[in-house]
Amino acid sequence: MAGAEDAGLTRHQAYARAAALEALGRRMFFDPSLSASGQMACASCHDPAHGFAPANALPVQRGGQDMRQPGLRAAPSLKYLQAVPPFTEHYFEADDEGDGSVDNGPTGGLTWDGRMDQRRDQALFPLFSAVEMANENADALAARARQAGFADDMRALYGSDIFNDGKKAAAAIGHALDVFQQSWRDFYPYSSKYDAYLAGRAQLSPQEARGLALFNDPAKGNCGNCHRSSPGNDGTPPQFTDYGLIAIGVPRNAAIPANADPKFFDLGVCGPLRTDLAGKPEYCGLFKTPSLRNVALRQSFFHNGKMHSLRDAVAFYVERDTDPGKWYPRDAAGHVRKFDDLPAQYQGNVNDEPPFGGKPGNTPRLSAQEIGDIVAFLGTLTDGYAR
Repeated sequence: MAGAEDAGLTRHQAYARAAALEALGRRMFFDPSLSASGQMACASCHDPAHGFAPANALPVQRGGQDMRQPGLRAAPSLKYLQAVPPFTEHYFEADDEGDGSVDNGPTGGLTWDGRMDQRRDQALFPLFSAVEMANENADALAARARQAGFADDMRALYGSDIFNDGKKAAAAIGHALDVFQQSWRDFYPYSSKYDAYLAGRAQLSPQEARGLALFNDPAKGNCGNCHRSSPGNDGTPPQFTDYGLIAIGVPRNAAIPANADPKFFDLGVCGPLRTDLAGKPEYCGLFKTPSLRNVALRQSFFHNGKMHSLRDAVAFYVERDTDPGKWYPRDAAGHVRKFDDLPAQYQGNVNDEPPFGGKPGNTPRLSAQEIGDIVAFLGTLTDGYAR
């Protein structure tokens, strides 16, 4: 859409148009008038003060026409999505990242299951989701945009006839939101203490430095295996994700209403929200590896929001196999129901690379102090650092 309208513009005009689109998308992002309830904006679940993630500790947010409909998954952060590659079932890393001959499996895409590749699609989805902004259709969204005072700007940017076709108007709204989410100052500023450290403008504390070493040590935290902490060979800042999709066996969260049905399972890449890979059991239980940037601002963790402290999230990795009784429920006979949020036939998909592994009673790979060191390091990934 942008290319056709930008054709023939001078550089000054193109910059002016881009600035106007960003401003329009910004206004839309924070305006609850675009929802059927009139109470939910994009920012309701993606608060800038919390890394464009929820400002609360709820495992799932509520929305819909009456603001009572619960979602199925925790709302992810919208920051640092600019470099996410399109979803592929077979990802081979570039030469500057790793061994290009190794198939790293399902990788990329947006949302927890990677089912969307375009940011404008991701931006539009909540506007029509029955558990989020709940617009009945494109015409209803277009009407709400007019009523909310966006008509003049949309006509100026997309043509005087933009509201003649609800689908085109809805696509324009998605495009404006997409342009706003390309604002580097808001969504990928690389302004954390760790970025300052990499640039030689800050020093890590002794605890933070220990945490970084443990984070990268393949025999200890091994976090850097999936959450890459080193700049690319071309100097690009680390994204703290490899964009992969992985099963880690997070415990079932009874606080999610859908989980009241013992037959319901959120299987990630193989359903229920993603349907194109439902016939591939090897993908069941896999969820996106999110960036850890701004992770210390979150109040719930993992796709189901089961953990509510960063320390617990780190400790789960370390103790899942050595102390499963700490994390999983027990059955009537007292046996630990490990991987209780994944049917037995898919439990072989669960990753067991370090720091996972070991047997109950074994010494975990990280001590309590070392867990604290990693948590301290993760705190250096919060944007807005000032010396």
